[in-house]
Amino acid sequence: MDLLMVNNVLTVSKSRLEGKVALAGAKNSALRLLAASILSENSIILENYPSQLLDAQVHVDMLHALGKQTELVNDDVIIIKENTSIRTDLIWDGRSIRNTLLILGALVSRFGEAKVPLPGGCKLGERKYDLHVMLLEKLGATIWEEGDYLCAEARSGLVGSDIHLPLRSTGATENAIIAGSLARGTTRIWNPHIRPEIIDLITMLNGMGARIKVFGQEHIEISGVERLNGIRHRVIADNMEAITWLAAAVITKGDIEIHDFPYNDLEVVLSHLKAGGAKLYQGERSLIVRGGCCYPLELSTGPHPGINSDVQPILAAWAAQAQGESRIVDLRFPGRYGYAKEMARMGVDYKISGDMLKIIGKGGGLLGAEVKALDLRAGIALTLCGLAAEGETVITDAWQIGRGYVDLIPKLKSLGANCGGSIG
Repeated sequence: MDLLMVNNVLTVSKSRLEGKVALAGAKNSALRLLAASILSENSIILENYPSQLLDAQVHVDMLHALGKQTELVNDDVIIIKENTSIRTDLIWDGRSIRNTLLILGALVSRFGEAKVPLPGGCKLGERKYDLHVMLLEKLGATIWEEGDYLCAEARSGLVGSDIHLPLRSTGATENAIIAGSLARGTTRIWNPHIRPEIIDLITMLNGMGARIKVFGQEHIEISGVERLNGIRHRVIADNMEAITWLAAAVITKGDIEIHDFPYNDLEVVLSHLKAGGAKLYQGERSLIVRGGCCYPLELSTGPHPGINSDVQPILAAWAAQAQGESRIVDLRFPGRYGYAKEMARMGVDYKISGDMLKIIGKGGGLLGAEVKALDLRAGIALTLCGLAAEGETVITDAWQIGRGYVDLIPKLKSLGANCGGSIG
């Protein structure tokens, strides 16, 4: 196949994936751990760190802009012990990411003041930051906008409080944990979103000397401490990448062994995919996906342990290979179906009824086309469709995919995929 070596364009064509693949560290965990590193002046080492991800690179550059120093050693990032004071205003003219809200919480918790760019990242409906403002105000901070920046101040430090989240927000839960760790007194987060990345964040912070307890899905209790120590911590495996390779194996009628597969984090989606035709075999430290066939799916997203909203575009690619109608409802981000219009360029038949996406599968029959990655998960869903389509699929704005997948093209090629281009 001719490779289209144009920056930020990914090309794929029909392939059968076969072989072994290792999972990178979770993007959605690593970024939160980087923000939490601001809480300590001491050295922090993150193992299994996905350094090649664009969002991770942006976040490290933001730490540099604050005065932090870092060093990459193989798959580890070392956040070096501070030898001078760091800034509390993040002056930034590069691409913003939503994690700036967690940087805000960390800075105001440790220093009593903060200024960060307004958040960026995927535009998934109305992703506002009112919950973050609410929880920081509950802890005693004053919040205001200043041009394209969001500012916070708590001259006497943050003070623990009860925070009642009206919905199970991952970001708000993380920010309350980060901000509450150095607040005076006790902070309780009611109706938190308890998911693997949250537990990873809590594990690291407790290892640094924080005092955080989880009481199921009901609440999290944080007893504030004066300072936090350094730590060496291993980032959990990326469960989104795990589901991607599982789906890729079945969609391409392949045979893939996925090492360090996070079974406990994915029980619900695994049950759906087993019912949806996947043939799964548990190895000693891996999941083997061998054979199987895509059947229609009916699912809705929801808080963990339910199906993550990020998973549904991947499962839409699965549905495109099924024979019959699949129904998907995204309860977290209603209407997050822009990718379906791009899939339609490849022959996918779909309808949107209210907040429901219906995909009328024809058992395959997709044709390669030029499509656009509207966001990270849309991009990987189009990639999966391209691996099953006749002819070449050209995915533009492929940098979106590079925000969430380490070594995607080399991994695809190692599994026998016909692919080329660049996503960095």
